[in-house]
Amino acid sequence: MKRLSIILLSLLLAAEAAAAERGDDGLHKAPWMRDTFKDLSEDLAEANAEGKRLLLMFEQRGCIYCTRMHEETFPDPAVTKAIVDNYFVVQLNLHGDTEVVDFDGEALSEKAIARKWGIMFTPTLMFMPEAAPEGASAAEASVAVMPGAFGRGTTLDILTWVHEKRYLLNTDEDFQRYHARRIRERNNGSTD
Repeated sequence: MKRLSIILLSLLLAAEAAAAERGDDGLHKAPWMRDTFKDLSEDLAEANAEGKRLLLMFEQRGCIYCTRMHEETFPDPAVTKAIVDNYFVVQLNLHGDTEVVDFDGEALSEKAIARKWGIMFTPTLMFMPEAAPEGASAAEASVAVMPGAFGRGTTLDILTWVHEKRYLLNTDEDFQRYHARRIRERNNGSTD
């Protein structure tokens, strides 16, 4: 019985150590997330200066799907590398009060900007262009939006698709066709 208790305690401690860290706001915190003033024009300029793409990530306290992404998908070495190498990630709280200055100049709380942009699910990843059209909001300017939690393959494919600017190609291969092709190429029996 003592041995079983030790094993269970060890498993509990290991699971706790593997859990993604959370901030005072209850949101998961990853080392690749940027702490900015949330002025999107400034964030975009900084991302461009680093040769990276601006990625806005909406999350909320208690989101089981955010937890899944932070504990299963983002820690995958290929996903982590794609994020670190190519993206400038700014986290936004679906119910937060921190002011965000949109590309169109409007300053709103995180929760108000989420309503303005039609964000209803967490996590939601919004991929920004290298230059925002004048007068456009981030929602209007985004090149891709990924609402919800996805596994390694889908997440890696959207990160790659945006990084390679495949949305600009004049072909019939939109993201879903690209993702289906990548699934076939992986040929490992997984749909993700």
